[in-house]
Amino acid sequence: MTLNSRTYLYVVLGCSLAITPSIGLRAQDATAPPAQPQSQPASGQGQEPDPLKRQRSDKEQFNAQKRLHQEIGTAYKSWLNQDVVYIITDEEARAFKQLSNDEEREAFIEQFWLRRNPNPDSPENEFREEHYRRIAYANEHFAAGKPGWKTDRGHIYISFGKPDSIESHPSGGSYQRPMDEGGGETSTFPFESWHYRYLEGIGDNIDLEFVDTCQCGDYHFTIDRGEKDALSKVPGAGLTQWEEMGMAKKADRFKGGFENLGTGPLSSSQASKEFDRIELAAKIFAPPPIKFTDLDNLLSDSSHKFLNGPFFPFDVRTDFVKVTDSTVLVPITVQLKNKDITFVTKDGVSKGFVNILIKVTTLTHKTVQSDESTVQVEEPAELLQKAQERKSVYWKALPLLPGLYRLDIAIKDVNNGDHIGTYGASLEVPTYHDEKLATSSLILADEMNVVSSRDIGEGSCVIGNTHICPRVSTNRTTPVNFKRSQQLNFWMQVYNLTINEATKSNEATVTYQITDTATNTVVFEKELDSKELGAHSDQLTVEKTLPMAGLQPGKYKVTIKINDTISKQEIAQSAPFVVE
Repeated sequence: MTLNSRTYLYVVLGCSLAITPSIGLRAQDATAPPAQPQSQPASGQGQEPDPLKRQRSDKEQFNAQKRLHQEIGTAYKSWLNQDVVYIITDEEARAFKQLSNDEEREAFIEQFWLRRNPNPDSPENEFREEHYRRIAYANEHFAAGKPGWKTDRGHIYISFGKPDSIESHPSGGSYQRPMDEGGGETSTFPFESWHYRYLEGIGDNIDLEFVDTCQCGDYHFTIDRGEKDALSKVPGAGLTQWEEMGMAKKADRFKGGFENLGTGPLSSSQASKEFDRIELAAKIFAPPPIKFTDLDNLLSDSSHKFLNGPFFPFDVRTDFVKVTDSTVLVPITVQLKNKDITFVTKDGVSKGFVNILIKVTTLTHKTVQSDESTVQVEEPAELLQKAQERKSVYWKALPLLPGLYRLDIAIKDVNNGDHIGTYGASLEVPTYHDEKLATSSLILADEMNVVSSRDIGEGSCVIGNTHICPRVSTNRTTPVNFKRSQQLNFWMQVYNLTINEATKSNEATVTYQITDTATNTVVFEKELDSKELGAHSDQLTVEKTLPMAGLQPGKYKVTIKINDTISKQEIAQSAPFVVE
């Protein structure tokens, strides 16, 4: 069900009618006398009652209303996942998913279109009408075993409209390459090149290429102009100008790079533009900018620019630790590879500096936490090469209220100003409900120790009275790595254990185990009574150190299970890791 301007009105009106009690509605002249009652038929001459006029039971009315609510819920999901999927921003989508009732959703949709209306004072929304026209056009012209709006051409058309010109090769075949693609003649798959003279927020003279490599009508967007070459894998066929002259080998096309174009007269100048094409792809598939920022109460005031120099990669991990009933500590760990840092050597000492900015904002773009720090890596010059094989970690714990936020991190290599990295992601801080068994994040580390009393809660990687720096993976789905010579340390807190009123103590079992995920075999397991960790507290800290030497190289998982025998609640946390 598509929630366009017409069906939206129908859904809203349908809702208001459906929840009205079942009453016979009939147009009637207000001045006409009331209708006279009709005589009832004699017994035995009864007529079948009209099923459309019979009174519905309470159960039937309830089921009808339930079906209507399900239908409307489906309509709102369709609006989010189909109608506006290409033009809604991430912040808007997250905000929409947090709405709790249809009245809020209707108000959101109204404001969504109003923010994009070129004439907000007009009762007609030209942007909305044009948007649905584009969807209809895409479905009619770009369908290929799936609706046209789901295809890449449909995506671009819905977002940016009709291109200023199209170079179409619907049958492929013989193709004379331009010089910037290497020259020479080849044969191609069906392809199209769309040209836009100008796209706001993207630039001038934008060329987009779509290739139908399956020859099934499904043209996909590509940044590799060599992908349309049907003879690229055929030895001795479809050679470029340089290859025909023996100045290059066809096999050299596939030795790396984002484009598999053959070598030609302009190859050197085109190689420098490969990153421009990647940047263009990122921009072209992002939601179009909202023009009327005075009505935009959900978007950030900041503008993100594309980087001039090489991207500075880094890894990020976030954890959650309960502080009070209304506050959660969010440790943020930033991991850098020393080899990515620019070192300057002076007087026999090599130094590298990285500035780090952390910013946490709400959905309405209010900054609630920020932190600016500098990571300094200093090594003797003769040990620099070995130091570059290691990693550096920056850790900061921020107190936040439960809720949904955006986390932005930017880093800059001080000795190389163009070497910058950025990170942005949603941050959902959990709510720890009373009387509901819960845990903190499960943290794995290769080092863990108790700090002195004066350092409790202070310093980098210190949670409570424990110093523990999390191992950080390259992404959330990748397990962290350990060497057999290291130790496996894990740390987790348990909250809201039930206290026995008679004994004033908790009664729970804590089980931790190591599982070989390849064979699903438990290789280590131990069970503890919760009283061993703290008998009279509703909160426990589970800390354990295990040697890795006894584990063979492979993939494993550590799991901690809590069974509260008083409240009959169970909870478990798991974390994967790899032994090298």
